[in-house]
Amino acid sequence: MSHAKTSFVCLPCRASYKQTYPPQGSEPRSCPGCGGELIHAGSAFAAPARRDTEGWRVLSVLLHAGVRFHKGCCTGPGYRPRTLSEVRARQTYARATGEPLARALVREDLPH
Repeated sequence: MSHAKTSFVCLPCRASYKQTYPPQGSEPRSCPGCGGELIHAGSAFAAPARRDTEGWRVLSVLLHAGVRFHKGCCTGPGYRPRTLSEVRARQTYARATGEPLARALVREDLPH
């Protein structure tokens, strides 16, 4: 039986790497391309195409806010915004309500 794998992302290189789960308390992983630190994105992550500038900008906001792409028991990671307009709407909502940005970003529907 093989070990489960998860995705790590290098935002500057716009690259994703499937690797084994890191042991608790292990050192950060480095990008094989630029040597920068990889961000653990989660096992349910699907990278945008390298040329998809907007997709990578959205992903950058999500990852820097602490949003990850982990599978639930029987489901995927849940809602994640795909466009900058969806991100902006959730950022505006978070500022107006005081809700943490990470929570607002994963809201499928915003209250009116």
